[in-house]
Amino acid sequence: MNHLIYSVEDDLDIQKIIKKTLEKQGYIVESFSDGKSFFDAFNKKIPDLVLLDMMLPDYSGDEILKKIRDKHSSDEVSVIIVSAKGMITDKVDGLDLGADDYISKPFDILELMARVNVQLRRHNVRVYEAQGVVVNIDSHIVKYNDSVINLTVKEFELLALLIKNKGKAVSREEILDIIWGFDSLETRSVDMHIKSIRKKLGIDIIETVYGFGYKVNV
Repeated sequence: MNHLIYSVEDDLDIQKIIKKTLEKQGYIVESFSDGKSFFDAFNKKIPDLVLLDMMLPDYSGDEILKKIRDKHSSDEVSVIIVSAKGMITDKVDGLDLGADDYISKPFDILELMARVNVQLRRHNVRVYEAQGVVVNIDSHIVKYNDSVINLTVKEFELLALLIKNKGKAVSREEILDIIWGFDSLETRSVDMHIKSIRKKLGIDIIETVYGFGYKVNV
């Protein structure tokens, strides 16, 4: 699988080094010098990993990271901060905002490659679990207590979305947008699918967040 990486870096020399090095490893790399061009691309296609400089000409790295983490559809995106701000407090702040790793400039290119490889290896394992319910994305199988639960395609996608985001409430409108691709359907369509999933599972791991949507607790 050719993983897609977005490199957000306004230093063109560093940008070229990152792109050339990672492309030699077989990755697809798209480079951006500012936040606006990054978001234009991000809103069209979500990458597997973002290499994020914290000091850009328009957006701050903090603003970009918050926007990435605010979207449920990008929860699986790995983010590695690559920044000249190398104080321990900077690293802690970045990780607290949702970054998966932090590399200080100047960096060793071999270290960057190793950190990228570690993050992207996680994308090859696509099995999620909550309260004994196991969802395997690749085999499209749901199990509970080792018994296979037969779900429709939309039921599977909906359960997988909630379990991947366990602990977070997902609105009915966002579910419609992610699973069906638009939000013009009535939200009761989501409610009907949730009711069916609950019945098939035989346990109620899906909590209703009244007036908003649903969530699966950790």
